[in-house]
Amino acid sequence: MQTTKNPMNEIDNFLVKQVEEDETPSIHYVIFSKDSIIHKFQFGYSDIRNQKRVSENTTYNAYSVTKTFTALSILQLAEKGKLNIDQPVKKYLPGFPYPSEITIRQLMTHSSGIPNPIPLSWIHLADEHNSFDGRNFFAEIFIENNKTNSLPNEKYAYSNLGYVLLGQVIEKVSGLSYENYIRENILKPLELDPTELDFEINDIEQHAKGYQKRLSFINLILGFLIDKGKYVDITEGKWNSFKPFYVNGVSYGGLIGTSNAFVKYIQELLQPNSKLISDEYKKILFTENYTNDNKQTGMCFSWFNGKLNGEQYFAHAGGGGGYYCEIRIYPEIGIGSVVMFNRTGVSDERFLDELDKYFMNKK
Repeated sequence: MQTTKNPMNEIDNFLVKQVEEDETPSIHYVIFSKDSIIHKFQFGYSDIRNQKRVSENTTYNAYSVTKTFTALSILQLAEKGKLNIDQPVKKYLPGFPYPSEITIRQLMTHSSGIPNPIPLSWIHLADEHNSFDGRNFFAEIFIENNKTNSLPNEKYAYSNLGYVLLGQVIEKVSGLSYENYIRENILKPLELDPTELDFEINDIEQHAKGYQKRLSFINLILGFLIDKGKYVDITEGKWNSFKPFYVNGVSYGGLIGTSNAFVKYIQELLQPNSKLISDEYKKILFTENYTNDNKQTGMCFSWFNGKLNGEQYFAHAGGGGGYYCEIRIYPEIGIGSVVMFNRTGVSDERFLDELDKYFMNKK
């Protein structure tokens, strides 16, 4: 008698191997509908040295997944009539350091031509956080990178600096700090408390240590990009651990949270008439940008688009020293997914392709 493989067991076995074969110290994965969890998996260590296992309350640095919150915030303000995404950025930021014709839309869709210097070194230790001045830090970065690489909307080119500027627009238009705008207009409606999702490590006991495999090419590269004596802690088996730190640019990469918090966020975006944004503006959020000569970019308003087994999705990855994660929405079938690791990731791995495909095959 032939037995049918259980797709969820296949997923779990694949994820267990990620930890057992030293691809990551820990992993969280959730796939869900707009109102229920389809499958959830967590495994591994948030702290290798102390053999502390991950739990539902474990937080990870989400890095560039934060950009989706920034884009959502801009469209919330547009919906309220407080800004126009097709107006020049200079209208809202008089000190805008780039060509005056660049629009907010172009910042959101990474088509402004603003450069993207490697941001791995743009971090500071947790114990430096209270004295860190992000505005002054980026004022110098903008001076050093004051020329665009292409004309507005000539092509897609990812830019963290573009999202630093969007954060400044949010502050200027709303009258709130970027962090407080997100807290009041996204986290509060989602009923998420600071231990679930925020811009600070609110419970160090629940925060996963970030790790980098000792014997790896990325570890060698990190030595040229960050002060390892300052940021890297002890060696734990095959891994180097990072000391707790924050990203300098909150609006491109500052969120820290649990996988469950990102599930709640995506579930709300899957709802019709979401409390976060109207259906009209949600459609804008997930509309792909085309260049001036009508070429596809694969980029919507901070969300990348793609297909898996014929199902369209919108996704974003977040990676840097010690952490990597991905979030994804399949709007036509009303499904979302999240995966989080406490190991370094420096590119969009589309790791969810490997996990979500089991569910797609089942469908």
